[in-house]
Amino acid sequence: MAGKYEFSWELLGDIGVGRPNLGNTTRVEVYRLMQFTFRDIIEKHVGVEETDQIFYEAGQLAGNAFYQHMITKTYDLNHFVSQLKTVLKDLGMGILRVEEADMEKGELILTVSEDLDCSGLPEDSYEICTYDEGFISALLENFSGKPFVVKEIDCWCTGDRTCRFHAKAIEQ
Repeated sequence: MAGKYEFSWELLGDIGVGRPNLGNTTRVEVYRLMQFTFRDIIEKHVGVEETDQIFYEAGQLAGNAFYQHMITKTYDLNHFVSQLKTVLKDLGMGILRVEEADMEKGELILTVSEDLDCSGLPEDSYEICTYDEGFISALLENFSGKPFVVKEIDCWCTGDRTCRFHAKAIEQ
């Protein structure tokens, strides 16, 4: 059953019409304010593990839509990564780098510096970029046709100065 606000790209609206003076820019604090207040309230309702799952799945939904609307289909990993680097930087989402890639084994190590979710946050004992994990998994699945599990292994919040993700294709 479809929800009240079932996601579609059209829900993003026509920014040029709706924000003729402010345009499509806002500050990172506004995005984080929404993200972390959502996370806080959802955790109070369903707990940390379920909240992480919700954020991962939301990231996947966003990654699927993002790929369909922002990336030109290609079968070449270098071309895919080049497109993704450009669009992520142009949109102010982060600076992507691929540290390792072995598509035959279905494994990648990616970093995102100046990450929208956590760069500049205080240090803590846990990684925070669960939404990004889902987002990256969907991008990789759309590119390769294989589902991926993505786990953040380094985070600004754990003392690293970039977010590092391990991506592994799921055997089917």
